[in-house]
Amino acid sequence: MQDAAGAADFNATLAFSAPDHRPAMKPRPPTRPAAGNAPAQRQRRDADTPAGNDETPRLSKRMSELGLASRREADEWIAAGWVRVDGELVDTLGARVRPEQKIDIDPRARRAQAGLATILLHKPVGYVSSQAEGGYRPAVVLVTAENRWHGDRAPIEFSRAHLRGLAVAGRLDIDSTGLLVMTQDGRIARQLIGADSSVEKEYLVRVTWPEAQRTGPPKEIFPADRLQLLRHGLSLDGVQLKPAKVSWQNEDQLRFVLREGRKRQIRRMCEAVGLKVVGLKRVRIGSVVLGALPAGQWRYLRADESFG
Repeated sequence: MQDAAGAADFNATLAFSAPDHRPAMKPRPPTRPAAGNAPAQRQRRDADTPAGNDETPRLSKRMSELGLASRREADEWIAAGWVRVDGELVDTLGARVRPEQKIDIDPRARRAQAGLATILLHKPVGYVSSQAEGGYRPAVVLVTAENRWHGDRAPIEFSRAHLRGLAVAGRLDIDSTGLLVMTQDGRIARQLIGADSSVEKEYLVRVTWPEAQRTGPPKEIFPADRLQLLRHGLSLDGVQLKPAKVSWQNEDQLRFVLREGRKRQIRRMCEAVGLKVVGLKRVRIGSVVLGALPAGQWRYLRADESFG
């Protein structure tokens, strides 16, 4: 579809043929917007144009792409006057920036970012990852001063302010246990669950093989070609899964290392090859391990730890 100005330009090029007894009509010149309305019209056009379709993305989007901040943090920093582009202060939300332009962040923004908490919880079975549902409590209710692990070496004093705006970065099913990450830092959430995330997540999965007679442990009798399917070749909901690392940890327990997190992915993968999951525990996300953290307790992510 053409906009109003485009339609006027198009109509102005048409020749109008009138009957001989009437004079020919002259085309009207294209209508131009009044000079005083131009900024408002540009502003509306910028607001209506998706950032992804513009050659110059919004500053907040560019900051997120560069890993400087989450989109929400970026907007807050821009409004606070903490962002400069090529040395010039930019405090207008929705401002756009070219990819080659240099973005500088005020140290005050970095200090604010350093105060954002990331919590590592050993989620027990029976808790949901985020919002309460079906009468089950969310895992965040376990994040209390009393439940903090005595082995936590992070020099951070617990504050209830650390519970505000916590996002679960990688869910665990209600009947699964292990490492659950909750963070106030949008950069970490994007790193772990963003569309382009490639952070490894490691699970220990106890299984049985119901379709076979009990002639030995699954490790000894489960067909090798089905194990290979778990590594690569399965699809869920019509989408092929990324290659996974799958190996036997012991006689009835598999070790999965995934770079994606579809809903109930491991359980559905196992069902597809005839295995039944009877226990699932996440033990690592990126470089951060569950370690000795007891079930139901939590600790802070330390400054010397990262998921990359």
